[in-house]
Amino acid sequence: MIRREEFDQLLVPTYNPSSFLPVRGLGSRLWDREGRERIDFTSGIAVNVLGHAHPQLLDALRGQAGELWHVSNGFTNEPVLRLARRLVDATFAERVFFCNSGAEANEAAFKLARRIGFDRRGADCYEIVAATGSFHGRSLFTVSVGGQPAYSSGFGPAIGGIHHVSFNDLEALRAVVTERTCAVVLEPVQGEGGVVPAAPGYLQAVRELCDQHGALLIFDEVQTGVGRTGELYAYQHYGVVPDLLTSAKGLGGGFPIGALLTRAELAAHFSPGTHGTTYGGNPLACAVAERVISLVDTEEMRARVAQRHAQFVERLTTLAERYGVFEAPRGLGLLLGCPLRDAWKGQARMLAGRAGEAGVLLLQAGPDVLRFAPSLIIEPEVIDEGLDRLEQVLRVLTESPA
Repeated sequence: MIRREEFDQLLVPTYNPSSFLPVRGLGSRLWDREGRERIDFTSGIAVNVLGHAHPQLLDALRGQAGELWHVSNGFTNEPVLRLARRLVDATFAERVFFCNSGAEANEAAFKLARRIGFDRRGADCYEIVAATGSFHGRSLFTVSVGGQPAYSSGFGPAIGGIHHVSFNDLEALRAVVTERTCAVVLEPVQGEGGVVPAAPGYLQAVRELCDQHGALLIFDEVQTGVGRTGELYAYQHYGVVPDLLTSAKGLGGGFPIGALLTRAELAAHFSPGTHGTTYGGNPLACAVAERVISLVDTEEMRARVAQRHAQFVERLTTLAERYGVFEAPRGLGLLLGCPLRDAWKGQARMLAGRAGEAGVLLLQAGPDVLRFAPSLIIEPEVIDEGLDRLEQVLRVLTESPA
């Protein structure tokens, strides 16, 4: 029988997974080989937007698997064209580049921004401005753009020409954006940085600042996209249109796929041969992703996310007031974070671990924030059951000594 200990014996130790080893998932629940069950408030870090083993995604994958798995990019294929059309019709975009992950999507966005800066204004227009606390991927370029030194230090010199300023600080941004800036990249809601939404008016002001300086505005919507905030993409919630948008995570509902969305005039700077990826536009991934978008991009789903958001906020606010472990939640849609109060700071990992032992899976967003990112179709009764299990943990941790 396969055991959790084999991870330590066989895999490169880039992760430290839980002792719970899931073998089956259905909806918002997971089970291990012994039949132990967990309610899943993580959805694979905002990936399984339609839960586990959704029948329509299984249908899409099985149907495509019997037809065509992979062709080189010397050809195109029907699923990639159908998915591209659906994304173009649903967003500001006119062109789409497909890849395999959020890091690859951001890598493409940053390369395209630098190429556009070079073509338009010369070799000196290559600087990128990002936010402290941001996360954009694990490749050398994306980890350099990300504003978290813990992920970038120890790998030699970081890629140059990148500046970081505090998120939601417009004056700090104004101080560093110049004619050398090719792009400003932001997450509409910082995920790894603590589930911090953009302040009202901030993104609009950034849009105007980019326009003044001829810089591109990039929205990293790897975590906020595909219905997570209540709109298909968070820029639609804010009413601010970027020049480039990156998507992954929920796009495939659990099947690996990423995408860069942009306008035709900008896409033209990536001529044949300037960028690529072997598996980008894979028919299996695109067939599943098209089905995901068809199910998520509906008024019914928007209403469902709004209802589930309200339910989570009400219950979590009550738990915050009752036990004093964390603050009331912040965030949009079904991407929520509860900042830990002073006495509990640094203990998000411990709290998530205790919750897992009690039968509910949570995420952390740094050491000081508990993060909730369940599937978009989680049932109200499952939300209540999972939060009841969390309350049991809070009660044990905070009860007075006898």
